[in-house]
Amino acid sequence: MSKTDGGHLPWRLIGWSGAAVLLSLPWFFEFPWTASDFIVMGVMFAITGGTIELAVRSSTDWAHRLGSLVAIVTGFLTVWVNLAAGMVGSEDNPYNLWFGGVLAIAIAGSLLARGSASALAGTMALAAAAQAGASVLGLASDMRGGIFSLAFAGFWLLSAGLFRMASRKKFVSLP
Repeated sequence: MSKTDGGHLPWRLIGWSGAAVLLSLPWFFEFPWTASDFIVMGVMFAITGGTIELAVRSSTDWAHRLGSLVAIVTGFLTVWVNLAAGMVGSEDNPYNLWFGGVLAIAIAGSLLARGSASALAGTMALAAAAQAGASVLGLASDMRGGIFSLAFAGFWLLSAGLFRMASRKKFVSLP
């Protein structure tokens, strides 16, 4: 571990190795994946891992970092579930397009927030409201899927709460 990696080398190694192991599991267990399935999942892991690395470097506050982690993982799971089976009904159900809007809100708001914890808290609260709205709309089509997707609103709210906590602190640095 060198001074240039900020003491994060073990976590980076664990994170990227974990992604590689997860990506290899379908091959080991002989899932019926095509080459394009592996490529899509590899791209998703790369984007998710890279975004987590940027988030960790953007703040030294643990609440801010955890808020970022929860939001990034929630976004990843939203895409994954929709590609694999669909949040509401099958992956072809038009209701699932609404969850792309939730991601657009979270991504656009995060870019506009430029690291401001209070702005990120508002963005994630708005994403939670959009998720809840999309879930309620989907209840008529698929009750189980609507309730399942409603749980994701809780993850967006958790992220909002962590960012709110970070915004109330003056400055908390890590050793």
